[in-house]
Amino acid sequence: MATTPAPLRALVVDDEPPALSELAWLLDSDDRIGRVLTADSGTQALKVLESEQVDVLFCDISMPGLDGLDLARVLARFTARPHLVFVTAYEQHAVEAFDLRAVDYVLKPVRAQRLAEAVRRAVEAQGTPVRPAAEPDENIPVELGGVTRFVRRSAVLFVEAAGDYARLHTAVGSHLLRVPLSALEERWAPSGFVRIHRSTLINVRHVNELLMDGGRFHVRLGGHTLTVSRRHTRQVKDRLMHRDGR
Repeated sequence: MATTPAPLRALVVDDEPPALSELAWLLDSDDRIGRVLTADSGTQALKVLESEQVDVLFCDISMPGLDGLDLARVLARFTARPHLVFVTAYEQHAVEAFDLRAVDYVLKPVRAQRLAEAVRRAVEAQGTPVRPAAEPDENIPVELGGVTRFVRRSAVLFVEAAGDYARLHTAVGSHLLRVPLSALEERWAPSGFVRIHRSTLINVRHVNELLMDGGRFHVRLGGHTLTVSRRHTRQVKDRLMHRDGR
């Protein structure tokens, strides 16, 4: 017979009293949440965690002193740490948040239905160890019509620069990400992404062909043919010849 999961012990961290009170009230109204603790700073949150067992942390990002991302980095060093949900007014930290193994990323103003989905994900994650930073894949949050959806990094065929943004291309469509291409190049290089042009990264695991046409090299992947710049040709050829699936 299936058993009902034990209610989660939650800690809400926000330096703005109205936001802190509202989020605590919404969580306290959810039957899946048992106890709700609060802290008005990252430093106070660490003090609470020293004496209280917490299953999930609902944390703002923009806070004076130890902000939400700093707090997450501290928690990453814990042997056992609570699952993490960021609740913030800023979209631009989403990729970094999921690099820190956040369960969810909720934008303010918080809607009850959206928060309920974050609680569902926290309940689902409960009992599963928080995955280490060396995990070979990750979820990339993208916004579509006001809804946050997730794309697996391994599903990305290639990435194109779009000013200060990057456009992720998968087999089923494309998504604009609020992160510059240079940042993704550095972060995803160990996962098989290589630059073929000043404005393009490719996932070498999806490359089907490397061909010469008109005196230039091109790669084919997922039905796309992309030109390799002369500057990057040698690096791309070496990477493709020695790819090991990572």
